[in-house]
Amino acid sequence: MSTPTTQDRSSGGGARFMRPLNTLVERFIPSALVFAIVLTVVVMAGALILTDSGPGDIVKAWGDGLSGLLAFMTQMALILLLGYILANTGPVRAGLRRLAAIPSGRVMPYVFVALVTCIAALFTWGLGLVVGALLAKEVAAQGRRRGEPRHFPLLVAAGYTGMVVWHMGYSGSAPLVAATPDSFVAEQLGTPLSITQTTFSAWNMITALVAVIVVAATIAMMAPKSPASVIEMPEHQMAEDEIVYDVDTPADRLDASRLVTLIPGLLLLAYLFLHFRDGGAVTLDIVNWSFLTLCLLMVRNPFEIIELTKRAASNVGEILLQFPLYAGIMGIMGGTGLITILSESIVAVASPATFGVLAFLSAGLVNFFVPSGGGQVAVQGPVLLQAAETLGVDPEVAIMALSYGDQWTNMIQPFWALPLLAIAKLKIRDILGYTVMVMLTTGVVFVGAMLLLGTGV
Repeated sequence: MSTPTTQDRSSGGGARFMRPLNTLVERFIPSALVFAIVLTVVVMAGALILTDSGPGDIVKAWGDGLSGLLAFMTQMALILLLGYILANTGPVRAGLRRLAAIPSGRVMPYVFVALVTCIAALFTWGLGLVVGALLAKEVAAQGRRRGEPRHFPLLVAAGYTGMVVWHMGYSGSAPLVAATPDSFVAEQLGTPLSITQTTFSAWNMITALVAVIVVAATIAMMAPKSPASVIEMPEHQMAEDEIVYDVDTPADRLDASRLVTLIPGLLLLAYLFLHFRDGGAVTLDIVNWSFLTLCLLMVRNPFEIIELTKRAASNVGEILLQFPLYAGIMGIMGGTGLITILSESIVAVASPATFGVLAFLSAGLVNFFVPSGGGQVAVQGPVLLQAAETLGVDPEVAIMALSYGDQWTNMIQPFWALPLLAIAKLKIRDILGYTVMVMLTTGVVFVGAMLLLGTGV
């Protein structure tokens, strides 16, 4: 398949007016690694100009920050790793194939991918990313088999839309950190903030539902109207790599035994039952152990989970390479006080009614420099929580405003698109025109929710 041109990518429906943006993206958006390096330089320059820190102070804050989130990096890597493994187990892949056969017509395949992806991401963002990519490929393959041309870049963009709602769901980092005993949020507030006040509050669940509907409507608007504008998935990507192994020795037979993975899977299931029975909280670790449990119960044997882990490692690797760079950016933002300046410059003009909106916008801005929900709540959360207390605003508003802002600008921040694009074999510029549209429409939803919350409606 030839590389899609900017005109091709923009020729479908509501995406037509995005053509100038696509042209800009095509020419000037670098790789995600270069993006991270450029951001590092920009933040260093900002700290030098806006704070009292000297060059040596900035470099030291950057260097100290590189290793400042190693435990969190491991948690994030596990979510992505386990999400990939789970999505590639036999039962889940079979389910994806059955799902991919459901939609037909000009619009529904794209809407269907977006809806399934958003639902998966509300359980865990790692699963949402991988399910989005794999379902996009399956739906594209079904289109080829049926003789229904389907625009692959838009399908992949639809498979990324889960990242604009994920922080409202089960694996949302900020609410989970706030709900974790002994976390910095719990220490600042004097008590953990239950997820019944954040993730599972009625207003957040209603906002999530509306956001998913708006995502689906936006994707539908951009569906290509003419088959001539469709760029299909390359035919060679339709082939699946089967897991093949030989069983020749007693050791091989042990590696091919389902019992070996079933035992720890059942033990983890028992642990989770006891954890929740005794009133345990939902934390990042518990989310990871939940999906590890499902992985162990669904794979056929150790051979399969080892091979899936090897395949997942190629998707996790590039993110792990960039994570220290973003951790270094966080080190500069926190160590020099730049994050406080940026946040306080926005919330300083806030009132109780507008605090949520301004906190949301500031979080969307900070997400460019700290593209990690947990990392962002670590460096920006204390500032927003203090501002909320000063204004008499409930802390859950600050936590969810941060969550909404963090997920919102994921649509134009390339960091978390890496695993999805690696699976689909596309570049960020191939989907950015579509994801910008999603960011614009969902932004209206998030701003509206924060305004209604602030006015007590």
